[in-house]
Amino acid sequence: MRISKAKVCRAGMLLLTVVCGLLMSDGGENAFPVYACAEILVGEKGSPGFLLQQSMQEVVPLFGYGILAEPSTQNPEEDETTCRTLTTEDLISEELLLPQPEESQSQTAQNPEEAEQITQSSAGYFQPATQQVQIDLSRLTDYETLVENFYAIDANTMAGSDQLSVEKLLGMNMTLPPGEGEGPQILIYHTHSQEAFADSTAGDVNTGVVGVGEYLTRILTEQYGYRVLHHTGQYDVETRDNAYSRALPAVEQILAENPSVQVVIDLHRDEVAEGTKLVTEIQGRPTARFMFFNGLSRTRKTGDIDYLANENQEANLAFSFQMQLKAAEYYPGLTRRIYLKGYRYNMHLRPRTLLVELGAQNNTLEEAMNACDPLAHILDMVLRGE
Repeated sequence: MRISKAKVCRAGMLLLTVVCGLLMSDGGENAFPVYACAEILVGEKGSPGFLLQQSMQEVVPLFGYGILAEPSTQNPEEDETTCRTLTTEDLISEELLLPQPEESQSQTAQNPEEAEQITQSSAGYFQPATQQVQIDLSRLTDYETLVENFYAIDANTMAGSDQLSVEKLLGMNMTLPPGEGEGPQILIYHTHSQEAFADSTAGDVNTGVVGVGEYLTRILTEQYGYRVLHHTGQYDVETRDNAYSRALPAVEQILAENPSVQVVIDLHRDEVAEGTKLVTEIQGRPTARFMFFNGLSRTRKTGDIDYLANENQEANLAFSFQMQLKAAEYYPGLTRRIYLKGYRYNMHLRPRTLLVELGAQNNTLEEAMNACDPLAHILDMVLRGE
């Protein structure tokens, strides 16, 4: 029986592929050396390189999973946005495992004084809610329970019980009375000022996230008595790349000129699959869901990123957790889990710094505006220490 040369070659290539696969104990560092060799040797049909490449595709059809992208030569933070590696489904459907209210329970004003704090939107009036859920904090002393209920940790970073301890997160004082001192107390700005909503007018930032920031400024000022500075500088007009690096000097200058600012909010809107809608209903009004976001200045690959040091990281984590806890108690279902990712996102500027992803590209402007009312209420409760 005569065996063709091609079949012998294929058998040899198959054996070589298996051997190389067994030798890949470096975690994929060198990807698939056999396939790389085939790329070099490939030629006309029937050549050794062609047969090798064809055999690889038959034996390892998913070889692409082992090929690593070329490493970036740029500063990791400069090109890093708040995009995530977890799927949208990991982040939008997480109901707290802790006790929830009955669906029919209404969210009404907390007391007569708060009943006077009513804001109006195109969808109607808003009244600050009473507490809907009593969270059992003793259960959150368990790290796994705390993370499962409150956090989504990006696959490229890590956070341990030394950072995510309910005792530590609640033990930091985040209070800031609205009438305290002189000058601005809160700064709102937008690293990504061009982020728009489903019905935004193209080219008009006032119908996008900047307009939402202006509305949030008005609520905090007029309804809650805080002195708020809204910075509308644009750092992502031509490209989002380096937006954080471009925004940093400007925000640092604002803070230097206004040392009274104790709260910094970088307000964004998220981007999700078109079939996903981040919306809930509060007091009969369609309301965009939002998410707090923290940078940890640490990745699994590099460990701590020294040049992105953040001396305020513990306070940042405490601030977002206290906001999340109030949201869970007063507006269950309004927020998504706090997302933790590896870089810094200019959150080192103040201990009380928030990065908020409010709604997404397929939310309406009205839904985003409606979310500002409970967001402002939650912030006020945390700053008053209620």
